[in-house]
Amino acid sequence: MTLTLESQPGSSGYLDIYPERKMYYFKNPYVLGLTVVAGIGGLLFGYDTGVISGALLYIKDDFEAVKNSSFLQETIVSMALLGAIVGAAAGGWINDVHGRKKATLLADVVFALGAAVMAAAPDPYILIAGRFLVGIGVGVASVTAPVYIAEASPSEIRGGLVSTNVLMITVGQFLSYLINLAFTQVSGTWRWMLGVSGVPAVIQFVFMLCLPESPRWLFMKDDKSKAISVLSKIYDFPRLEDEIDYLSSQLEEEKHKKKNVSYMDVFKSKEIRLAFLAGAGLQAFQQFTGINTVMYYSPTIVQMAGFRSNQLALLLSLIVASMNAAGTVLGIYLIDHLGRKKLAISSLSGVVVSLAILSGAFFASQSGSADGLHGWIAVIGLALYIAFFSPGMGPVPWTVNSEIYPEAYRGLCGGMSATVNWVSNLIVAQTFLSLTEVAGTGPTFLILAGIAVLAVVFVVMYVPETQGLTFEEVEMIWKERAWGRDSNTESLLA
Repeated sequence: MTLTLESQPGSSGYLDIYPERKMYYFKNPYVLGLTVVAGIGGLLFGYDTGVISGALLYIKDDFEAVKNSSFLQETIVSMALLGAIVGAAAGGWINDVHGRKKATLLADVVFALGAAVMAAAPDPYILIAGRFLVGIGVGVASVTAPVYIAEASPSEIRGGLVSTNVLMITVGQFLSYLINLAFTQVSGTWRWMLGVSGVPAVIQFVFMLCLPESPRWLFMKDDKSKAISVLSKIYDFPRLEDEIDYLSSQLEEEKHKKKNVSYMDVFKSKEIRLAFLAGAGLQAFQQFTGINTVMYYSPTIVQMAGFRSNQLALLLSLIVASMNAAGTVLGIYLIDHLGRKKLAISSLSGVVVSLAILSGAFFASQSGSADGLHGWIAVIGLALYIAFFSPGMGPVPWTVNSEIYPEAYRGLCGGMSATVNWVSNLIVAQTFLSLTEVAGTGPTFLILAGIAVLAVVFVVMYVPETQGLTFEEVEMIWKERAWGRDSNTESLLA
C-alpha cells in the first residue's frame, strides 16, 4: 500500500482535507476519562514527590538519627528515586511484553504495598524500604501513563492529553501539601501523610480493570478485533475506517521489521540514537534545572529563607504547588498551540531568570542584609520558578518522549528515557542539601541557572518540533536528520 503524509489520519494534510474529522480536547468523554484514569499514575508520582518534603519535617522529630544526619534525610527522599530507576528500567520491557494495562495494575499493587510499609515503619530503615517499594511503583507508572495516553489519543490533541498526565502530577503535589497541612496536629503526623498515598493507587487499580488495553499495542500483538473495539469508542465512523486501514498497513510494515528489539538496538540505529538523545536529554535537563529540588525541599528552602515555623513553611509550599498546577493547565493549551520546542525554550529562559533571583536572595542572606526582605525575595523567586517551569519544562519532556519513538521502540526507549529522568532526579535530590552545606544555597541555585542555559542550547540544537504530527511523520524527521531528505521520499514510496 502506498502512503503519503496526507493519507495518514490525524496528519495536518488529512485534517485540511477532512476538517470535520478533527478531534478536540473535550469532544470525546471516553478519551478524556481514559486519560484521567491513566493519569492517576501521574498523581501517585506527584503525591510522593510532594508529601515527603512535609513529612520529613516530622520524621526528624520522631527519629533522632534522622534529625542529626543530612545523609539519612537525603536517603529517605532518594530511596524512592532509586526504586523509580528500577521501576522505569523494567517498565519499558513490561509495557512492550505484557501491555500498558497490566503494567499499570502492577504499579498500583507495588505502590499500595509500599505505602502500607511506610505508614507502619518502626524505624528509619523500614521507612527507607517502604520508600523503595513506592519508588518502583512510581517508576513503572511514569513510563506507562504517557505512552498509554499517547497511543489512545488523536494526534491533533495528543500533546494536551499527555500533558493532562503532567497536570495530575502537579495535582498530586498540591494534594500532598494540603494533606500535610491537614495532619500537622494529628498524632502520628507523618505516618498518615505517607500512608494516605496508597488510596489513589487502589482507586486507579479498580478503574483500570474496566479500561481497555492500548489499541496500538493490541494491533502490534495482532489482536485486531479488540483494537477495533477500542478505536470505535475514540473515533467517529468515517475516521475510524481510515484509522483501521492505516494501522493495518503499519502492522504489515512492522512484520517486516525486527520484532524483538534490545537495548543495544537503540544505539545501533542512527535515527533511534538521535531520537533517544533528544528524549533522554530533555528528561535529564528537566531534573538538573532543579524542579524536584524545589518540590522535595520547598518547605526546607522556605525555612532557609527565614520562615522557621513548620506550618508556615508548609502553607507557603502549598501556594507554590497550586501555582505549579495552574501553570500546567496553561501548558495543556500552549503545547498544542505554541508547540513543544518554543514552549520549552521560553520556559527555560524564565527558569534562568528565576533561579538567578533565588540565588541573589540567598547571597544577600549570607551577607547578613535585610533579613525580612531577602526571605520574601526567595519565596518570590520560588514562585516565579514554578510559574515559568510548569507550563513548559513540566509537560514537554514527557509529551515529546511519548511521541518521538517508532512503535517497536516506544516502550523500551520510553523506559530508558524515564530511567534517565529518575537517575538525574536521584543525583539532584541526594546532593542538594550536602551541596548547600558545602558551597552555600546561593551558589547552588546559580549552578542550576547555568545548567538551564545549557538546556536552552540543547533544545535549540537537538529537539525537533512535533506539534500536530502523527507518529509516522515524527519517524520521518529522524530519518531525514540521520540520512538526509532522500530517505523520506524512499520511505513514502515503499
